[in-house]
Amino acid sequence: MAAWSHRAADADLARRLAVALGVSEPVATVLARLGPDEAEAERHLRPQLAHVSDPFAVGGLRAAAERLVQAAAAGERIAILGDYDVDGVSSTAMLVHCLRRLGSNPAYFVPRRMEEGYGLSMAALDRVLAEARPQVFVALDCGTNSLAEVARLRAEGVEVIVVDHHVAKDGHAVCTLVNPRVNDPADAPWQSLCTAGLVFKLIHGILKVLRLAGDERGTSIAVKDYLDLAALGTIADLVPLRAENRILASHGLRALGEARRPGLRALIAVSGMEPGGILTSVDVSYRLGPRINASGRLADASLPLNLLLAEAREDCERDAAQLDAINRERQEIDKKVTEEATRQAEAQGELAGHVMFGDWHPGVVGIAAGKICRALDRPVIVLGQEGELAKGSGRSVPGTNLVEALAACADLLKTYGGHPMAVGISLAAADVPAFRERFAAAVSAQRVAGVVHADGRDLDIVHWIKPADVTDRLLDDLELLQPYGEGNPEPIFGLRGFAFDRPPTPFGDGNFRHQLALSGGRRLNFVAWRMASRLPEPGRPVELAVRLQWNRWQGRRLPQAEILDWRYAG
Repeated sequence: MAAWSHRAADADLARRLAVALGVSEPVATVLARLGPDEAEAERHLRPQLAHVSDPFAVGGLRAAAERLVQAAAAGERIAILGDYDVDGVSSTAMLVHCLRRLGSNPAYFVPRRMEEGYGLSMAALDRVLAEARPQVFVALDCGTNSLAEVARLRAEGVEVIVVDHHVAKDGHAVCTLVNPRVNDPADAPWQSLCTAGLVFKLIHGILKVLRLAGDERGTSIAVKDYLDLAALGTIADLVPLRAENRILASHGLRALGEARRPGLRALIAVSGMEPGGILTSVDVSYRLGPRINASGRLADASLPLNLLLAEAREDCERDAAQLDAINRERQEIDKKVTEEATRQAEAQGELAGHVMFGDWHPGVVGIAAGKICRALDRPVIVLGQEGELAKGSGRSVPGTNLVEALAACADLLKTYGGHPMAVGISLAAADVPAFRERFAAAVSAQRVAGVVHADGRDLDIVHWIKPADVTDRLLDDLELLQPYGEGNPEPIFGLRGFAFDRPPTPFGDGNFRHQLALSGGRRLNFVAWRMASRLPEPGRPVELAVRLQWNRWQGRRLPQAEILDWRYAG
């Protein structure tokens, strides 16, 4: 069994929110825990594009927008290099598409992971300079810490714009820099935007520059056209889905579902979904995102970038099918790495944070790190072998800042960077044992006593309810809290006041299900994954930790409670 905890919300605030916002008490309780007042709770419940802040308020953004408009108008050569993950690919696709609409034809590049490494490296720069000879160079989702590379560009007479959200380690590149973590106040509403969100605001800024100049393209081009790609990068990059991120994710998911871009339509279809349907953050995280990432990890990330920019249906269907095939290959490799790394973690015993290292493909270790991090509910770094180096990725849990943990080990690392929840690192393979020990100590120093439990899970019960409280209205209200993700987790409810009237029914690979009759002929379906080895005894009162949602299937919707854990009452 997992450890259950319950932090009561402000009951008076919850009651006021239920009345003011017209939502059920359980949902008002969730909101009361998230925000301190009615105004913030309403903005969270009903995110509005009108609440996105002025793009010119972002440090460096107006200068970047004005320079790109000028370069496009003058026909200057523009080159764009974006990182090879979903955030970088989405950001690059957005900016290339926008500049094309302004009459420019920018060259665009993605680092070749195995030959050029991560981000704006000298090797990647060699290729950009040889192939594009740019007058203006834009780095997306990288570049903040590329001091030498940016200095080289400037020495060759190239103007440099960097749009990035990674933490600056030892100073930052000297150029036109759009990075809230460097330029802006910690409480700025755009502070936690990933690069896709920042590029969305940059495009908004470009359109504003055009409008101020009396250029009709400032109004004929709609910034809302880029919500789909902004949401794709935002959700995949594990940034907190609060404030402006929540606005972009919420409205962008609807745009993603519409699949107006031929490339997105083909990608959605090959991922097993119906274009034009309702997409969730889970669809982005586990279906679309992995297919985009797989190419950068095992092959060439220019493939998904070309797909997002393509117009011809035949090209899109071909490229989407190729991405799907690469993703299947990635899944086979990932399964092996995850199994071997998990065995390593288990052999290490109880640590605040784990570092695993093996003869694994560095391109898939990040996926394994994410899976093991979720399973153990603690920070994890998985490293693959590349010559005498160990290279890999880390994933974290709320309450642990990976960048700060790595800073405490910086003398052992060749490179590191990222944001609090996800990082990339490299170090000498010989230093892995020392790093493992130092990393666990650094994580331990950050963690609050008692947060990590023996079995690796802590179930935070938001509110206690009874089966009769699971109404259609409650399930409808819960959908207003979506999209779920970092900073806005799907709420877990404690369900009490009943006993199973018969043994639950096992099905599949170790799962069980049950159906409970409610008033008015309604029924509540229960499903529990991988828990058939521990079935509740009929007739004994139980307490369940559940997630509640509509289960949609063949045009119908049925109330469903996903059981995360259960225990006998008392």
